[in-house]
Order: sequence, then structure tokens, then C-alpha cells
Amino acid sequence: MDIIMIRHGESEDNISRVLSNYDTRLTENGINQIKRTKDFLKNYDFNKVYYSPLKRTDETRKYLELEGIQEPRIREVDFGIFTGYRYDEFSNIYPEESKLWVEDPYNYDVPKGESINTLYNRVVSFLEEVIKQDENILLITHEGIIRVICSWVFDEPKYFFRFKVNNGSLSIISVEEGYKYVKKLNCHAD
Repeated sequence: MDIIMIRHGESEDNISRVLSNYDTRLTENGINQIKRTKDFLKNYDFNKVYYSPLKRTDETRKYLELEGIQEPRIREVDFGIFTGYRYDEFSNIYPEESKLWVEDPYNYDVPKGESINTLYNRVVSFLEEVIKQDENILLITHEGIIRVICSWVFDEPKYFFRFKVNNGSLSIISVEEGYKYVKKLNCHAD
């Protein structure tokens, strides 16, 4: 089976370089990215579509003209008290919490948010369910989720920062006969 993943188009918060708010919208460029991805996606077969409940992924789904199942376990990492700020801003406002997060982002649960390990466990619980269905699926989601899924291939959340996923890109993880592997990563229509 293939787990096909689309990262949402460029959002307003991507432009502002802040840890995204829940209701940030796609930019005009982001909409155009997804329109190109829509044509590119015609080359792939999938049985179900799951999408993150956040505004930018729902907009992406609508521009892809797809129906789907809203899945909260594939929403972006919850940055808690850091949400809506650039690094230089939240590190000044929350110096102690920022220091703890930078020193150990895998285990430090940001206040009112989560750590990478918490995120990893959330996403893996979803993946373990869907792979039992053994059918190609499409996820409309976020960079953090795609990084986690790529890390899951290696059963190691510490690979999280080794992947780059651009807005509007397509990535595929395949699961066959108990093996997981990266089939495509960060592919674009142009």
C-alpha cells in the first residue's frame, strides 16, 4: 500500500515565519501550488482521503476538489505557548521554556503543546490503524506530520529533523509485506 502525502500550500504564517496558528489561510501562491499539485496528483491512485482539521489543510483539500475524512491525529505539532510567534519572539517571552525545548525537542512537552515524541505516538497510532486496511490512502497534512511519517519508516522519531518537505509537495511511503520504505519525497508538479 502507498501512503501518499500532500503538504498544504504556502500559508500566511509560512510567509510570516511564525509557528503556525490553527486558522492561518493559504496565500495566493499557496493556492497556485495546490492547483499544480492537483494536476500532478492525477497520476496516483488512492482509495481514501484523510485531512488535518486545520484551516490550511481543509483549504488545500477544497482546491484539490477532494472529499475526505477529517483526522485530528494528522494535525500539525501543537506548539502550545509558542504558537503564533517567531523563534526570536517566543525565546524572549518564554526564555526557560524555549531553552528546554531547544535542548530536548523530542521529550520536552511545550506547555499547552507537545513534544516530538508525543506527536510521533499520536501519528503512529493513526498509521497502525490504516495500514491494516492495506489500501492506498492520501493524507493532506503538514510538514511536521510528513517528517514523523518518514521517521516512522525507520522506527525512530529522532530522524524528524532530517527531512525537508516543501509546501504543495507530494511524498509517498510504501508498506509492503511488513516492510516500510520512502518511495518519493518532496516531489513537485513543476
